[in-house]
Amino acid sequence: MHIVGLLRIILGGPDDTIYAMQSSNISRSSSVGADPLSDVLSLLKPRSYMSGGIDAGGDWSFQLERSNCFLCFALVSGHCWLSIEGVGEAVRLEAGDFVALPHGPAFRLGSDLAVTPVDVRSVVTEPLNGGIVSWQGGGACLGLTAFFTFATEHASTLLGLLPSLLHIRSHADRAVMQWYLERMIAVLQNPQPGGVLLGEYLAQMMLIELLRLHVTQKETERVGWLFALADQQLFIAMTAMHERPGYRWTLHELAGRAGMSRSAFALRFKEKVGVSVMGYLTRWRMLLAGDRLMNSHDTVSVIALSLGYESDSAFSFAFKREMGCSPRQYCHTRASALAGSVSS
Repeated sequence: MHIVGLLRIILGGPDDTIYAMQSSNISRSSSVGADPLSDVLSLLKPRSYMSGGIDAGGDWSFQLERSNCFLCFALVSGHCWLSIEGVGEAVRLEAGDFVALPHGPAFRLGSDLAVTPVDVRSVVTEPLNGGIVSWQGGGACLGLTAFFTFATEHASTLLGLLPSLLHIRSHADRAVMQWYLERMIAVLQNPQPGGVLLGEYLAQMMLIELLRLHVTQKETERVGWLFALADQQLFIAMTAMHERPGYRWTLHELAGRAGMSRSAFALRFKEKVGVSVMGYLTRWRMLLAGDRLMNSHDTVSVIALSLGYESDSAFSFAFKREMGCSPRQYCHTRASALAGSVSS
């Protein structure tokens, strides 16, 4: 017998309630466990729309104008300079270095920044699709790039917390990235069936590793949910909220998960994350709701119930406060924006 029919007989509940329970069980049973960083990246739906490389020779300098992309760059061989618009001094990159530019700034990359720059779009005139373009005979410097876009309605959740430049250069961290780099080189230089898709996945894995390594770097105190993940006690509490977003969590319960007193937990959470515990939980619920409104056939009632709201009105009030519009307006606005992006 189909599982929905069996649930209907046992529980005697309405179809919407049974469907909500079924969806919740399937989504959690199919995962190893909640992980806030993985959850957010999955919600952002990062997509690599171009990845490949440039092998430059001689004296060279490229420039790229501002974009709405998240760029990852791995220097395979040689060395070069990176200058980001609006940021201080240029950064020297050595073979093995990994960098990411989360906010899509205008930047220059070259063997010598005194060389007149060439617009990279005149060099890469069509999608690379995992290929490598040779410039001036190549041989001096080889770099691999991956450009990402995100679901625009959630991108600020992640990108707003990151600096203009993420630079992975310690020996230990570079060793972590070495496997991805070697695999990507093999895929690019030895095209095989399925290689384009494999390159896409490898690029996304590099993105995740970059963020993980950035979170754990020991730097000055930084505020935001992303950096709070490095605090083991807060990580446990945040994981609990991600694992059961529809549960009616209390401050006392979450503090217990973190092994802290309620007052100490509330204070540290606010200092590290930048918002209150319940503010974070509400925001995460509404991001999940927005994703389901756009990517499922669930009704507002089903979504509200699955996220811990007993009434549609209470859910709609919370949604409008967090997302800036009602659920109905949200669907209409996002659908129009998606149609526009597809047509363009």
